[in-house]
Amino acid sequence: MSGRHLLVLGDSLTFHGPERPEVPTDPRLYPNVAAAALGEDVAVDLLARAGWTARDAWWALTRDPVAWGVYLPRASAVVLSVGHMDALPAAIPGWARDSIAYLRPGSVRRRARVAYGRWGPPVIRATRGRMRQLPQRATDHYLARLVAGVRHWRPDAPVVLLGPSPHDAALYPSQRHHEAAVAAARLWAATHDVAFLDIDPLVRPSLVDGTANPDGMHWSWTAHRRVGEALGASLAAELGGTT
Repeated sequence: MSGRHLLVLGDSLTFHGPERPEVPTDPRLYPNVAAAALGEDVAVDLLARAGWTARDAWWALTRDPVAWGVYLPRASAVVLSVGHMDALPAAIPGWARDSIAYLRPGSVRRRARVAYGRWGPPVIRATRGRMRQLPQRATDHYLARLVAGVRHWRPDAPVVLLGPSPHDAALYPSQRHHEAAVAAARLWAATHDVAFLDIDPLVRPSLVDGTANPDGMHWSWTAHRRVGEALGASLAAELGGTT
């Protein structure tokens, strides 16, 4: 089949390398590694932004006319690479963090960002990372809505959910929610007949050996390659029969 499209809904992990953000067409990024593994006729449609949660992906898919009018109707397969940000520990509720960008005048906004960067980690440590960026029940809810939307337009398109990515970030000094989030994602995927890809064993080695981004969140090129290859393998059999 020709002209197949892989729709990827994600956050900065889809376009950020070990040093900086990269152009989305960079062949080293895992969505492009996966597409290449599936065949020369497979192109990536990427819908992603730094810091996106499952809720943000749902809003984008339903509010952006290019997303619901172009990307979704032609998707041969869909990758849900959201939930990573959701499971990170939070110093303040996500809506409050996102609201910093709307503060005016600019001097107030800049001071608020500096204060958040300075005091966020100590607050997370003091609260032992108890609060998540997005509660698990909300993550599950918006993932379910995403899948319902995909299956309305493309009922035969396979869907893969990537498990939450491991991290070791100074800005988020707690891994309190990670293991529970991986288990919840696995259960959610099984309940909704969605393939699940556990990326922990593919990403964690680069956090240990120091080849990941110094921010402790974004991946090494080796991790991108491993995730892309595993994702391509997960989709290969089903995608071979889709248009």
